[in-house]
Amino acid sequence: MHDLCVILLLFVLFLGPTVYLVGSFTEGIGNYVNNFFSLTFDTHVYDEATLPWFYNWTILYWAWWISWSPYVGLFIAKISKGRTIREFIAAVLIIPTIFNFIWMSVFGNSAMWFDINIAKGALSSLADNPDALMFRFLDYLPLSEIVSYLVILIIIIFFVTSADSGIFVMNSIATKNAPKSPKWQMVFWGALLAILALMLLNTGGLQALQTMTLITALPFSIIMLLFCVSLVKALTIDRRYYERDFSVSTVPWSGEFWKDRLQQIVSFKSRESVDEFMRSTVKAAFEDLQAEFKENGIESKIHELDKPNRIAIEIRHDLINNFIYGVKNQFKVVSDYVVEEENLPDLADKKTYFPKSYFGDAREGYDIQYFTKNELISDVLKHYERFLEIISEEKNEMFISSNANKNLR
Repeated sequence: MHDLCVILLLFVLFLGPTVYLVGSFTEGIGNYVNNFFSLTFDTHVYDEATLPWFYNWTILYWAWWISWSPYVGLFIAKISKGRTIREFIAAVLIIPTIFNFIWMSVFGNSAMWFDINIAKGALSSLADNPDALMFRFLDYLPLSEIVSYLVILIIIIFFVTSADSGIFVMNSIATKNAPKSPKWQMVFWGALLAILALMLLNTGGLQALQTMTLITALPFSIIMLLFCVSLVKALTIDRRYYERDFSVSTVPWSGEFWKDRLQQIVSFKSRESVDEFMRSTVKAAFEDLQAEFKENGIESKIHELDKPNRIAIEIRHDLINNFIYGVKNQFKVVSDYVVEEENLPDLADKKTYFPKSYFGDAREGYDIQYFTKNELISDVLKHYERFLEIISEEKNEMFISSNANKNLR
């Protein structure tokens, strides 16, 4: 779908008034930046002649996007799970906004150029009939018939994609975000959407759809404001959650085995040596922990995975997220300066390997290659103590939901 849109955009850009479009894009961006606040806050209350346009375009599109926000927001949130806020903002806000600037500049300014220089007002006379205007505009470009079919295809794909995302979100809400749902239920929501749209079109045409959009948007705009408040609260809790340190009872490694530690620090590790450490130290520590957990009435499981080699101990829960402490065989590329340094151990390859911890809540892990078995057990217990402290606080409820466990079962 996106490829077809880009093809159509480039077709109009290079076969239309290219120099004019590039100049108008630059000037349009500058004009928008210079008049950002007036464009944002201007309601044309002192210019009654502009009010009909303001209501039929600006207000309508605000309402349109607000009414679509539940579907679009939940759908994008669903497919963006695991992304950072920075990635989300770039992919959902910044990149689409830039593309929208380019799209509006290319098509809007092309239409104005053709209308002024070739059509002699024929296009502007169709301003109240946008469906016919689009195809009349294409008549002034080469291969207009082929491009018209491409436009129809893009419209169909956009319509189907929008309907599909709406059906998907409604079905997710109805099933409480269940991983699987009956096929007939998806068909039901699709049929319901189609029937409602046909009823509105038959009773009042496009005006009825626009009125329904405005009616829907008004109450949801209040909910959106509450969403903003909730987001601020969630980000505050999120930061406090991931910055939560261990209790004061935690103990760093002792100096009992300092000679062995020194030898480990000044030597580089191979993949095989780290695998051996995970078998002899990590797995043994997890097995001892598993046995002791069982003595205290807590069921735990040990998972061993390949590519990369990983070992994890997991305590499963039904109502809260599972506790996971794992170790994986990780590598890092060593600087050329270190490889060539004479006063350091020789390194045959630029890669060196180390065992790195990881956790069920996606916090950043760290190197544990210098831990003895007992120290590794102590480290797991530190994280388990932190886990119990966090889940016991009511304000952290949004982070201890069992939803995360669906990916682990």
